[in-house]
Amino acid sequence: MSRRWLLFFLTVALAAWGAYLLGQWQFHRLHDKRTDNVRIQRNLAAVPVPIESLLEIGKPADPDLEWRRVTVHGTWDDEHTVVVKYQTNDQGAPGVDVATPLVTPGGAAVVVDRGWMGTTNNGDTRPTTPAPNAGTVTVTGWIRVNAHGGATSISGMSARALSTSEVAKVVSYPVYGNFLDLATQSPRPAHRLGAIEMPDDHGDGPHFFYGLQWWFFGVLAVFGFFFLMYDERQRMREERVSQRAQHPAVDREHHPGEE
Repeated sequence: MSRRWLLFFLTVALAAWGAYLLGQWQFHRLHDKRTDNVRIQRNLAAVPVPIESLLEIGKPADPDLEWRRVTVHGTWDDEHTVVVKYQTNDQGAPGVDVATPLVTPGGAAVVVDRGWMGTTNNGDTRPTTPAPNAGTVTVTGWIRVNAHGGATSISGMSARALSTSEVAKVVSYPVYGNFLDLATQSPRPAHRLGAIEMPDDHGDGPHFFYGLQWWFFGVLAVFGFFFLMYDERQRMREERVSQRAQHPAVDREHHPGEE
């Protein structure tokens, strides 16, 4: 019950409690991931609907609508194509995403991520992007949620993340509140870009094993505390036995009547 052991006990108790909470947090994330998987699977399987059925001009849609498909007609505004820098494909190759406003007959536009393009661009210069089809096209795309923060700021028609609110600042027409990832286009694109990376809607991620790992650390901390306590108690007993063996007369004075 020394001060050292009391502090040691409190430290271990806090560490074990923290490990328990972190494990719980990972299991909550696992639950959220499974819930998201169900939502994404449902949205991906839904039939495409006209864009005005789900999206509004200048107003972001409910995040639960992400990965729903919508259909829209319009003409590409290549002059205001935005390059989204520092994007990689599923093989890890460097490149950019090419996002172009599609202006509808009503005058509003929806920003469409047309796909990925491999490039050695280091972010200092804007690469030349392939021109989209001229004339009216029909696009079916997946609804995506805008990014936030300073990465969405557009400079030289380039950004590090895509947000329709930032695109609206550099064009002269109103813009829908969400952008689309291109699924299909009719007529087909004259220059095909890399396909959009689809979400993982079946995997649980690492959360289950991370949760078990944190709980294991908590159990290990408690076990280690009691093991060290037992070890020190055994060592103290051995020291007392050794002292008695070395000073038997003194021991008899301190413990009379043991002979």
